[in-house]
Amino acid sequence: MSEAAQSTVWLTQEAYDKLAGELEFLKGEGRRTVSAKIAQARDEGDLSENGGYHAAREEQGQQEARIRQLEAMLRDAHIGEPSHAADTVTPGMTVTICYDGDEDDTDTFLLGSRELMGVTDTEVEVFSPQSPLGAAIVGAGKGDTVSYEAPNGKTIEVTVLDFAVFTG
Repeated sequence: MSEAAQSTVWLTQEAYDKLAGELEFLKGEGRRTVSAKIAQARDEGDLSENGGYHAAREEQGQQEARIRQLEAMLRDAHIGEPSHAADTVTPGMTVTICYDGDEDDTDTFLLGSRELMGVTDTEVEVFSPQSPLGAAIVGAGKGDTVSYEAPNGKTIEVTVLDFAVFTG
């Protein structure tokens, strides 16, 4: 999979708007709130033993990391849906695979992210396009067999049986 394909983030308009709203909140009111917590804790005295100060600084670090994550997602976002006419697997699709050629051992999952697709209450399993399995199947067509290395170091072979644009 090309680097550009890996960095492309498919978003529904609803998901894009939600993430953009979260980013705006974090960069405005969120930063002001954390700064106020830090200032209040700093006023309590000795910072080396001030749990409130350290907790507020930790919260600030996590918030800044989320801001960077959201900025990257929104910068690389492609709004809309993958093409229904696509002849290969792309993020935003529901994919059915079988393991090691055994058509009785199948999995169907969303290639993407619940958050990014605007999906929060579905039973569909989700794999990221950056996961070992996700990266292996992006660009594969129906009937293609690909392999990936599992976290335990074992090479796993899967065959793409079917795929379609995720409709929720």
